[in-house]
Amino acid sequence: MARIRLEQMTPTQKVAALLITLGPNTASEIMKNITDDNVLEQITIEITGLSKLPQEIIEAVVDEFHTVFQASSMLSSGGMSYAKELLEKAYGSAEADNILNRLVTILNSNPFQFLNEADPVQLATSFQNETPQLIALILAYLKPEQSAKILNCFPPGIQHKVSLKIAQMGTTNPEILAELEKIVESKFSTVVASDFTKAGGTKALADILNSSDRSTEKNVIEMMELETPELAENVRNLMFVFEDIVLLDDSSIQKVLREVDSKDLAMSLKGAREDVKQKILKNMSERAQGILLEDIEYMGPIRAKEVQKVQSKIVGIIKALEAVGEITISRGNQEDELIE
Repeated sequence: MARIRLEQMTPTQKVAALLITLGPNTASEIMKNITDDNVLEQITIEITGLSKLPQEIIEAVVDEFHTVFQASSMLSSGGMSYAKELLEKAYGSAEADNILNRLVTILNSNPFQFLNEADPVQLATSFQNETPQLIALILAYLKPEQSAKILNCFPPGIQHKVSLKIAQMGTTNPEILAELEKIVESKFSTVVASDFTKAGGTKALADILNSSDRSTEKNVIEMMELETPELAENVRNLMFVFEDIVLLDDSSIQKVLREVDSKDLAMSLKGAREDVKQKILKNMSERAQGILLEDIEYMGPIRAKEVQKVQSKIVGIIKALEAVGEITISRGNQEDELIE
């Protein structure tokens, strides 16, 4: 086997080398959290191929990861000037600039952003012949409002496949993403950026569906429930959270309050945001307000899990009322809410 050199190593090889250095127990815990099967497979292959690493390579890889993590911490805690000053003292001016340039590129850039300004109907037409995986990757990085408009234009079958891919997506290998960017650049624009931040996941899909029209939302969730019910429930739970009560109008709040047990209401407001409390209190009589505030005050310490449980129960009531048309939850810029 040829002697490996640090500058010849790919990012995946460096990750594999770090995991080897950390030992099987720590490495296995880290690998459990890698959700992308392709990335996990690539790392595993590299681990099997990196036997008998020279000590200087091990030390160099560990130093590089430590430097990047350290620089990231400096950047987030003290800003660019602070990070640059400390890194220059430790590594010299040239190497400090090199580290920060790499880090800023990772933290600040975002791929496919030029598509946010493109016509969603034309994009949807152009995407028709692309794989659901590629469409999902692009939509996961765009603004939810733009992704929703594009998703609305797809037939139900494509909506389902793309939504499923978004919800199941984890981190994306930077090398793979770079190649995909080149493909997108050649097909859709002359401007492209790079990034390897986390995209997709259930929250990304929930944000997109929150901005979609009702028929798209209903179709995606119903089809997802048939294939992956647990994933569908996770997405549904993220589409309206307890704090979103502030988005309801007063009439809807009053209808919700008629269905909620007074003890559950008091517990749900334990530690809740002030605007949520005020939204609830505003829609109660003075006598009911007094009773509620007294119940909250004398309730004493409550486990966070118990509070979350009753909050979820109230969210369920809200969703049930919406399902039968008793209340309306505002979602994005919808133009068809009222039909005479």
